[in-house]
Amino acid sequence: MGQDWWRGAVTYQVYPRSFQDDNGDGIGDLPGITRRLPYLADLGVDIVWLSPVCRSPMKDMGYDVSDYRDIDPVFGTLADFDRMVDRAHGLGLRVIIDQVISHSSNLHPAFVESRAGRTGPKSDWYVWADPRPDGTPPNNWLAVFGGSAWTWDAHRHQYYLHNFLPEQPDFNFHNPEVQDWHLDNMEFWLGRGVDGFRLDTVNYYFHDRMLRDDAADYRVKAKPENNPYNMQYHLFSKNQPENLAFLERMRALADRHGGRMLVGEMGESHHAIQMMGTYTTGGRLHQCYSFDMLGPEFTAAHFRSKIEAFFAGAPEGWPCWAFSNHDVNRHATRWAAHGAGRAGLARQAAALLLSMQGSICLYQGEELGQIETELAFDELTDPAGINFWPEEKGRDGCRTPMVWERGAPNAGFSTAAKTWLPVRPEQASVAVDTQDTAESVLAFYREMLAFRKASVDLMTGASVFFDLPEPLLGFRRGAGTHCLFNLSAGAQTLNCRGGEIRLSAAATLRGGTLSLGPSGFALIEGALEIA
Repeated sequence: MGQDWWRGAVTYQVYPRSFQDDNGDGIGDLPGITRRLPYLADLGVDIVWLSPVCRSPMKDMGYDVSDYRDIDPVFGTLADFDRMVDRAHGLGLRVIIDQVISHSSNLHPAFVESRAGRTGPKSDWYVWADPRPDGTPPNNWLAVFGGSAWTWDAHRHQYYLHNFLPEQPDFNFHNPEVQDWHLDNMEFWLGRGVDGFRLDTVNYYFHDRMLRDDAADYRVKAKPENNPYNMQYHLFSKNQPENLAFLERMRALADRHGGRMLVGEMGESHHAIQMMGTYTTGGRLHQCYSFDMLGPEFTAAHFRSKIEAFFAGAPEGWPCWAFSNHDVNRHATRWAAHGAGRAGLARQAAALLLSMQGSICLYQGEELGQIETELAFDELTDPAGINFWPEEKGRDGCRTPMVWERGAPNAGFSTAAKTWLPVRPEQASVAVDTQDTAESVLAFYREMLAFRKASVDLMTGASVFFDLPEPLLGFRRGAGTHCLFNLSAGAQTLNCRGGEIRLSAAATLRGGTLSLGPSGFALIEGALEIA
């Protein structure tokens, strides 16, 4: 597909700390990832996305970068990274890496220099503001991980902005030097052969220069949120119009290198689909990664509305859909009440996600039907879980290690006596080596990925949805691939004639009736009439 190789492609997210530990310290590393790359090639994905591997004090597991041009020693070296990229390319896999540029670690030399005084060369590289006359922060902006988004610095006698942890100060993108510097850092990784970037918090780069207060969320709530950040409509702390021009600069950099791709993380609770369209048109990002299917909603109306809204509002844009990632509960747990057991729901989720119009991202372990891990408070590492426990248990439950061999220590992830997060027996029960039958979840993922890749309809065809009652979801992709799903734990029937079932589970098509059992689905090719 030339320059559009990313369109309709499937990305596999590797969380490096939890994929494969090859040096026995209990933490995953780059040599381990390199050793397991043939597994990903055999699975049938197109792209490997590495969550952050740059140097970091790991206050937020690598999303607090202290050196944008080096690998953190816990993962290996630059030479290890180069070997990993070369091996991936040799297997026909492309590699994209996280770029966390909205903020850095507070230990980054640029921030250390910035807080040293108000007149230095980097004094304006981060967002600083004077207190109000009563000493309080300059406005009401809140941090995602709790509390004010402003922290007082006694040396500068000013507050600095951090949309996340106090150890993650926000860059001032209104300063052109900051923009140029980040583009230079991206150039460094492009020169090492990466095929693109996953841009963390892509809508957070710019803040409102006037520091105006964010509004209250206009959606009425019965009671306060567990995290008050969700009680605001973030009109000014992020989502600023200046972002668009910088994205155009980033796209120009990618285009100069030919065939490199940019996918932005759109974490936004208001108008996210509309913003995804804006960010992926006008020579900006190639695609946006959506959070709209990472929540508890599991209805035909929900899935239909998100896809239809995107392509109606941005017919020239392109989305990237996912059901799980390192920030949310795994979907096999999240949607368990709607399905026919762990394996049945996992197979249906694979068929549904991989039938959608757009690009797709899988999170490590979902191809095994992996569920959320239950952890005790003293096992947590995630600041979100620690700060909001027990009402919110944080993100560690979806970050526990990949399971390769059921009977091996730590399910084959590591030989260490203790791993950074534990491997529970329930997780190990679905290890890769237990899924060597044709009926396994892993086998179905391989089959579905191959079916998608061979289908022009599923790769790039438009979507036309059928008007079906809940819990039935149906749509046609392209010229003639019909995708029908029963999103419930009960049996359903549908009147339809014609076509040939190509892939299915708990489905039969006889005498003009399509019967779909719990978590049943059918992918049907050819002329099909639905009554």
